[in-house]
Amino acid sequence: MYLTEADRLSIVKKQFRFKLKSFKGMFTSLIVLQIIGIFLSLNGDGSGGGSSQFLDYRLNYYNGNIIFAFVMIWAFISAILITTKAYRFDDYSFVTDRMTSHLSNVLFLLAASFAAGITAVLANRVVILIIYFMQDNVNLTAQTPAFLSGITGIIAMTLYIFLLASVGYLAGNLVQVSKLFIVVLPAVTIGSVFLETLLTRNPSLVPDVFSFFGMEESFWLFVLKVLIVSGLSLSAAAGVSMKLEVK
Repeated sequence: MYLTEADRLSIVKKQFRFKLKSFKGMFTSLIVLQIIGIFLSLNGDGSGGGSSQFLDYRLNYYNGNIIFAFVMIWAFISAILITTKAYRFDDYSFVTDRMTSHLSNVLFLLAASFAAGITAVLANRVVILIIYFMQDNVNLTAQTPAFLSGITGIIAMTLYIFLLASVGYLAGNLVQVSKLFIVVLPAVTIGSVFLETLLTRNPSLVPDVFSFFGMEESFWLFVLKVLIVSGLSLSAAAGVSMKLEVK
């Protein structure tokens, strides 16, 4: 149906606010996963120690990798879920078309990624606080971030989450077009890794993907990379969603 730009913008705003309220179960699951991640992180990421004639010491290493992994999985799955029919039917409470639905989904993913980014960073600090107050005779060494670096960390975390959410959103739309993609996408991903292993004996595909983003020294170049890949994924998802039947 025909919508003017003013109508489309108004509907996108209404759909976005509606999704923030109706998808609150996703945020509940995010909190639960982060709580689980906090408790699992208390086991530590590694340890070491030593002794001498006058001194015994033990070093335990803690980080938020488990929390980060849980949040990334949550983002990917949540992005897939909002492409399913059960969630798409909610959009028909409004006078809408595919593009307005897509734009409101992108806004929701961005807002959810920002919320997840902030809470993931805070959850990492919670781990440190728990260790400090629960352990006896502990000498805690931690990097205390400055305000600017703290903000940069939240932005970087948000972008990582949004990147994976964008890929998940594309995957979800592909599956809605054809259920064959449920098999094709994992087969292509896993098959590429195994094929590279057989041919080169030194698989580098997955490490290269991680290093492309994670090893980038320039923050702004990292932002540019994430925005380009996310933008391409969301644009492809928009094109794919247009092929879905109109209900």
